[in-house]
Amino acid sequence: MAEHGGPATMTDYIKHHLQHLEIGGDAGGFWVLHLDSIVFKLLCAAVFLFLFLEAARRASPGVPGKFQCFIEMIVEFVDTSVKETFHGKSKLIAPLAITIFCLVFLMNFLDLIPVDWLPAAAGAAGIPYLRVVPTADLNTTFAMSLTVFLLIQYFGVKHKGVGTFVGEMVTAPFHAPNMVGKILLAPANLLLRLIEEAVRPLSLALRLFGNMYAGELIFILIACLTLGAALNSAMTYVMAPLQFVAGFVWTAFHILVITLQAFIFMMLTIVYLSMAAEHH
Repeated sequence: MAEHGGPATMTDYIKHHLQHLEIGGDAGGFWVLHLDSIVFKLLCAAVFLFLFLEAARRASPGVPGKFQCFIEMIVEFVDTSVKETFHGKSKLIAPLAITIFCLVFLMNFLDLIPVDWLPAAAGAAGIPYLRVVPTADLNTTFAMSLTVFLLIQYFGVKHKGVGTFVGEMVTAPFHAPNMVGKILLAPANLLLRLIEEAVRPLSLALRLFGNMYAGELIFILIACLTLGAALNSAMTYVMAPLQFVAGFVWTAFHILVITLQAFIFMMLTIVYLSMAAEHH
């Protein structure tokens, strides 16, 4: 059974848990920074660096320990995925892929922490609001997807050259046998290319955000089952077991969701970069 403090009604409780710790500008404004998302994202990045640097420090040619085996399994899994998907040559792809997979997974994993623990601790320290999952924040997922978008353009120019890169934007997917046809089809090709490029970061950001936001909201709703219930209330003893079972089932299922979403974000990034490096 969850113990709650602060808001007494279900609506207030949900609003409180979905409110970010904001700094700068007016509340909800464009220049407002979500401090909690930034802090937890940096913490996840620090954990990722620590684990892999520690694995590199401990690495030995002999029989590896459990920790080294675990890290090597992740590296081998990502490396195999890259080799099977990316058909060009780049020293950036594999490190980028493993960074994306591990960082997104760690940020998603924070959703498994009971929804009241960290906000309650923050409230005791005088911090009014705290959202723990960075990937349930649209700003985080859009920032990551826009970074991937810029890398796509960089890979396209690097592997094809500026002339070929720009030429493909106005000559595909509709091809013409002569120059007049190419000129006539250029506006349509350019429009479709711009739509295709715009959809990529949009789909990456919204897919990850939607899944993680929904998962976070379901955990909050499960916590609401015993919101404000007293220990001597008969309803507490009815709803508490239901809350435990619902929380356990959703947690078990959500482990698959957070892993799958990290894998999908990584694989789509590799696919998009592979497409950018190929000549059409």
